[in-house]
Amino acid sequence: MDTPTVLIISDDVDFSRRITARWQMERNVPTFTLLSGELWPRFAVDAFDVAIVGELRREILSVVLEPLHSTSQPIFCVCGDTSTAQLIHQRWPRISILRLSDFQEPTHWLETLVLAAGEAVHRARAETRARASESSCAVLERQAMLGRYIVEMRHNLNNALTSVLGNSDLLLLEPGSFSAQTRAQIETIRNMTLRIHEIMQRFSSLEKEMNVVAQQAETDSGKSKAFAAAAGD
Repeated sequence: MDTPTVLIISDDVDFSRRITARWQMERNVPTFTLLSGELWPRFAVDAFDVAIVGELRREILSVVLEPLHSTSQPIFCVCGDTSTAQLIHQRWPRISILRLSDFQEPTHWLETLVLAAGEAVHRARAETRARASESSCAVLERQAMLGRYIVEMRHNLNNALTSVLGNSDLLLLEPGSFSAQTRAQIETIRNMTLRIHEIMQRFSSLEKEMNVVAQQAETDSGKSKAFAAAAGD
């Protein structure tokens, strides 16, 4: 899976530098995209896993936060001004706010931010994997349903193939009754019928092979459980 991306938007260059430097101390380091408020409108809003917003001019605050708030990704906003924090909380309630005034030590907000944003990254990636797994399971379920239908209809299809093959053989047993072109067409029908029959036989073989594998897996599982139980005694 691709490395997660953390989007940092701030007019304060030191803000972005401090976050990236602190995150480098963690075991899992994401990819960072650093933007100022002026560059933000040119960036695709869905190309990140977590967004962190620092100091911005009040006039571009809505330009940045409005599109971010409309996404499903986690958003953290670090506010040094109480009135700005209140405004963000009222207009964009989904955004998580860290007020600098709530921290006694100057560096505590940075530790809290990296910890919270890191957990948000892990959760976002886990949700992405879960959605991918659900999609794969849905595809596999549809394919399994189609496979079950083919197996269930195999007998009826074989009966139809037997009828087509038998009638084509009877027609070919009457020499002179058909032109050379017609006989060639009948032979094509017969050969394609045989080919379809071979494919259906392969389905039967695959079903038997899968049953054997499933039975062997069940047997091995039973032996493992018995061994574990005996070891526990």
